[in-house]
Amino acid sequence: MQFKPYAKSLAVALSFAFVAGCASSGGTQDGALDGTAGSGTGTSTTGQGMASGQQSGTAMQAGQQGRIPDVRTIYFDFDSDQIRSEFQPVLTAHARYLSNNGNAKVVLEGHTDERGTREYNVALGERRAKAVERFLTVQGVSPSQFEIVSYGEERPAVRGHGEDTYAQNRRVVFSY
Repeated sequence: MQFKPYAKSLAVALSFAFVAGCASSGGTQDGALDGTAGSGTGTSTTGQGMASGQQSGTAMQAGQQGRIPDVRTIYFDFDSDQIRSEFQPVLTAHARYLSNNGNAKVVLEGHTDERGTREYNVALGERRAKAVERFLTVQGVSPSQFEIVSYGEERPAVRGHGEDTYAQNRRVVFSY
């Protein structure tokens, strides 16, 4: 048995995971994994999300005031393009902003984690962005205000391996 090469690879992988964990704050620059805007409180949850009034209140107020909503990233479950319920208030706020600002345009960037083939991940990223587009269209936003781009696994928000990392990479980003 060649145990030594596997042990060496495992040690290197664990070292990278440790360094990646130290370098990451657990969310993205524009929104935490739970759908709340980064408030600096350090109360982010990973993977599960949070369906709180605080999150929906913040997102809704921004849309009502004519500003681009603060939360510009929504997250998806593994191998899914279904919009999670805790992100519906965020999408509603973006729909309100776009409806009230007919000249505003947004690029919906679909992303996936690294699992799966490149072709599959590009298609999954596109399905996720199109799910967001359908939601916004039903809310009354003009289809001429969107552009869809799928990056698949090519532009991870966080590098590394493990469910927490993967969860942060399965997303759609609103790029105004």
